[in-house]
Amino acid sequence: MDTGVSDPTCDACDVVTVPTRQGLEAVDILRRAAREGVGSVIYDDGCDTLGFLVPPGTAAAWDVPGSTCLETDGRGLSVDVEAEPPVEDSDWLLPPGEADLATDPAVLRAALGEAARLIRAADSCR
Repeated sequence: MDTGVSDPTCDACDVVTVPTRQGLEAVDILRRAAREGVGSVIYDDGCDTLGFLVPPGTAAAWDVPGSTCLETDGRGLSVDVEAEPPVEDSDWLLPPGEADLATDPAVLRAALGEAARLIRAADSCR
């Protein structure tokens, strides 16, 4: 699936939400690794979460502990590369236009797992 920004809107992107710490680790992993790039990411300061835009249909099979995947099916989530984030009181960590529009779910799943392992290891050293 082409997740580039050649199509400037995503009227049905699903959103994977994770705690900020794990999400930031996953963003670093995705950006450093020789993998496909990370897609657009929303930072919600009020909820202390990151939201990764993923292709529509991801929510149906999403099963990563510690995260949720909201199926938007176009209901209220319309991403325009020129617009503000589609979630009230949030901001773009990686806006469309500077990143792929959506992150591949399999790549995100692996990065979130690696991030969780890194966090557990770091926390066990305290």
